[in-house]
Amino acid sequence: MKNYIFTSESVTEGHPDKICDQIADAILDEALSQDPYSNMAVEATIKDDFILIYGEANTKAKIDYEKIALDTVKKIGYDEEYKVTVVVNEQSPEIHNAVNKDEICAGDQGIMFGYACDETPEYMPMPIYYAHQLAMQLAKVRKQDPRLKPDGKTQVSVEYVDDIPVRIDTIVVSSQHDVTLTQEELKEIIMEKVIRPVIDKQLLDENTKYFINPSGSFVVGGSFGDSGTTGRKIVCDTYGGRGRIGGGCFSSKDPTKVDRSAAYYARKVAKSIVANGLAKRAEVEVSYAIGKKEPISICIDTFGTGVMSDEELLEIVKKNFNFDVNNIIGELDLRKPIYKKTSCYGHFGDPQFSWEQVKELKENQSY
Repeated sequence: MKNYIFTSESVTEGHPDKICDQIADAILDEALSQDPYSNMAVEATIKDDFILIYGEANTKAKIDYEKIALDTVKKIGYDEEYKVTVVVNEQSPEIHNAVNKDEICAGDQGIMFGYACDETPEYMPMPIYYAHQLAMQLAKVRKQDPRLKPDGKTQVSVEYVDDIPVRIDTIVVSSQHDVTLTQEELKEIIMEKVIRPVIDKQLLDENTKYFINPSGSFVVGGSFGDSGTTGRKIVCDTYGGRGRIGGGCFSSKDPTKVDRSAAYYARKVAKSIVANGLAKRAEVEVSYAIGKKEPISICIDTFGTGVMSDEELLEIVKKNFNFDVNNIIGELDLRKPIYKKTSCYGHFGDPQFSWEQVKELKENQSY
């Protein structure tokens, strides 16, 4: 398709799935701050006033799981009293021994994707870029106006002509709110304080459609409106459906889990390809087997936009990047407690993260 409309969505930190992502990554950060070599896969589920924390951990860190969960929920903006149940066991010795050899090896099998395009300065697809921007702005406005509450969703539909984004066709914003706020007041707040400050006016026209709280009243939200679980927003976390996903979530997983670290590295590779002018769009797939340090396969797809063949580009990538698990962890400096910052509004596009740093690609490089 050359002419089409493509849509992506984002959610705020008050969405129940994102509550759980933040709890999981706050736990991971606490483990890594005490023991950088922690092996963690501790997740969360929430419904009403009940929080379940469960998973596997192999760490020297002393972690107060209940306190982290309650502090996280309170910081998001929920004041209800929550009960926390913790079921965390030591990581399977079979998995632990497969990963922790003389050199760090992959903590599981799987496929990971990285994607980049030239649609925005951040090399992110325009639909997910603006969906995240709206969600972040909604959170900012909500924290300044107590009539708005933490749960919320955004959605942006972009029209493409000849595969180039030309306008925004539809914007959807849903915000939890206080019962005293009328729908008319809410729509004015969202339009004037959330949408207009964020969206490039040149992308809007008289035919752009706006749906603000299209379901009407949205007073009951968060875990009291829906259940939440770590890892259920993997499309929001990546490229909004524009690039393929491997299927494994990121939040809760330490960097030996290639679901996370290799996906971050693949993003760095894809972004470097586009930023170096070698393609307008690039997708990198990498695969691993548990207990092996090097990838099983690497695949490059530039969707016909490359200045050279994908096979030639793959050779340049192999000369400039090292997909060895131990190298990925070291090159991206992933043993630091940086992960709660990634848990909302996407894991890609924010220049503060190491995997967003572009590398100059050289054809005669020898890694």
